This record gives sequence, C-alpha cells and structure tokens, in this order.
Amino acid sequence: MFRGHDPYLVALSVVIAILGGYTGFGLAARIRGTPGVSRRLLLAGAAGFLAVGIWTMHFVGMLAAPIPADTVYLVLPTIISFLICALVVGISLFFVSIGEPSLRRVVGSAVLLGAGIASMHYVGIHGLAGNFAIRHDMPMILLSILLAIVTAYGGLRAFLARQEGVRLIASSIAFGVAVSGMHYTAMYGMHFVPLADAAHRHAGGLAASQQILSVVVSVLCFVIAAGFLLSLVPEPRRQNLAAAAAASDPAPEAVVASSQGREPAVASPRLMPAPLGGLGQPPRAAPAVRLPVEGANGTHFIDSADVRSVRADAHYTRVHDGTRERMCPWSISEAEAQLDPGLFVRVHRSHIVAIPHVSFVRKEGDGAVIELDGPSPHRVPVSRAKIAEVKARLGLAKRHA
Repeated sequence: MFRGHDPYLVALSVVIAILGGYTGFGLAARIRGTPGVSRRLLLAGAAGFLAVGIWTMHFVGMLAAPIPADTVYLVLPTIISFLICALVVGISLFFVSIGEPSLRRVVGSAVLLGAGIASMHYVGIHGLAGNFAIRHDMPMILLSILLAIVTAYGGLRAFLARQEGVRLIASSIAFGVAVSGMHYTAMYGMHFVPLADAAHRHAGGLAASQQILSVVVSVLCFVIAAGFLLSLVPEPRRQNLAAAAAASDPAPEAVVASSQGREPAVASPRLMPAPLGGLGQPPRAAPAVRLPVEGANGTHFIDSADVRSVRADAHYTRVHDGTRERMCPWSISEAEAQLDPGLFVRVHRSHIVAIPHVSFVRKEGDGAVIELDGPSPHRVPVSRAKIAEVKARLGLAKRHA
C-alpha cells in the first residue's frame, strides 16, 4: 500500500489526521451543552478542523506518493475537493447535533460523510495534471468508499459520546488511522499511464506546482497544530462550572441527613426561611417549577411535574420527560438542589428520579434498577447505598424487611 511512498511524509499525514480529529471532536463534544451563537461557532469550528485535517492529510499523502516529476495541481479541482469535504462534514455534524440522534440519522449522516470524503479524495486526485492518464482499480475504489463510511460512522459516534481525556485521544487516533487507511487504500488502486502525445498534458486553467502545494500544506499543518495546542488549554467556563458543581455537591453527611428526614445544607439563589425549630440550619432552596432544556431553536422550559429522570452528562444533565431526553444546562448537583426533595431523589451518583413516576423496581447485582413511566418508559440504575431509601420512598421497606 505504501510502495514508493516517503515514509516520513506518510507518518506526518497520519499525525495530521489524528490532530485534526482530536481538535474537531474536542470542539464538537461541546456543541450539545452550548446554546445560541456559540453553538453555531463550535459547529463551524469542529467542521472546519475536521475538514482541514482530512484535506491536509490527503495532500500530504499526495506529496508522499511517487507521482511523475512534471505533475502540477489544477487549482479549481483542488479547491472544490476542500469545499466538498467542509460541506459534508458540516452537514453531517449538524444533522446529529439537533434533536435525538437516532440510529437511522447517524447511519445516514455517516454515509453522507463517507461519500463526501471519498469524493474529496477522487476529485483531488483528478486535479493532478501531466503527461499521463489516471486509472483506478474498481475493487480498491469500493473498499476505500467502505472505509470512508466506516470511518465517518466511528467519528460521529465519537462526537455523540462527548468524549474527553483518554477516550477522546483513543477515538482521534482511530479516526486518523482510518482516514489515512482510506487514502492509501485508494492510492494503492491508482495507476499513472504515460501518454505518448505530450499535447494531452492538460487543457489549461490555473495550476500550482508541487512546491506551492507544499507551502499551502505547511501553513495548514501549522493551523491544525495551533488548534490542537489551543484545545489543550482548559476552558475557564468549564473550570468555573466544575468548581460550582464541587461547591454545591452535598457532602455524604448531608445526604444521610436528608434520608433521615433532616434538610441538607445546599446553597441556592432562591431561598426559603428556615423552618421552626431549625434555627441552626441554613435556609433551603425553593423547589424549581420548570427546568430549562435546549432545543433546536433555543431554550425551552418543561414543568418539573413532567420530569421523569435527570441524568448527568459531563458538567450538564439530560432531562427525560417520559418521551425523550433533552440537554439541560444545570449540573447534576444543581438539579438536585433545585428540584423538590419530596418528589425527587438522587438514586445514583449520576441519576435523579421522580418517585411518583416509578412504575417498576427490581434488584440487579449489588444495586437495583427502576423503570419510569411515560410514552417511552426508560430504566435507571440505583446504587447499593440508595436501595433502602428508594424502598422507603416507595413504601416497600416493611415488605422487604
């Protein structure tokens, strides 16, 4: 597959694809938790870095290939190849970032993105001009397209997983190797056929030499490296959210006190006077009537009576209303502080449930699992430490004593 290729440029092309994937996925992972204009900027940035990474990897791979010395690059097909890549990446990320990412939508977006990556490759290949014709082996074309679609599906799954840290690095490496594998598979099936008549060189149009392309690719490599380094800088907003979550997370003693009928000390901007006889306790938060959730066209509010469960998702949460999950800008600790403790209970480190909507409970392993009612019932795990409290809230403590 790498016959005659410059091994250093091949290695550089793989690294570029990995860095582009890391930066693009890192930006894409923040889209669902960011509303408004910032969401659009993150989507554009993620699509841009992924497209630049894929396109730059392609042309670094072209510079590594043993192509004829007098080859030039037609500017128009080269630019079109980049526009194709940027367009399909942006559309695919947009489709899976709005609403609920069903399997059909993810697969459809992956097919679109994979076909776009393959189209970018072959349009860019036929931007080569010289005293030769280009021939392709059909099995290698089909295999490269299949690899592109599989690569796209894996990339979109990485985006939907909101991965960070080691998992983001692993998915970026897999993405970079897969994109590079698609390119070199297609190159393996490509052959230059010399033309006897030099008049067939190229009909005309603006062209660039390999030296000019090298300069352009070098600049884009710098852009990708700079974006990668910037993505490693901690985001102040995330640091503040993490600090706020840590500050508002009730201590274990407070959780035990809550289970025994005493009120945990949780700070909140909405306060109620302390109950009689509780002069030593701080005031508690008034229960939230509505919860903010992010939709395709802005922030919506749903009544807390319709909430079935709240699930932690990084520094944010996902609220299930019995039909579907939607992103909420609150952290799991903030949600616990804002919701009525008489109706909601935190059954797991990452889950809060509405007790009135529990329709099913059973022991599972060391913990338990409960089902919440609604048009689309769903199940939530219960940690071992919370089983007794859940049973008491459901009126099952005596029955299972």
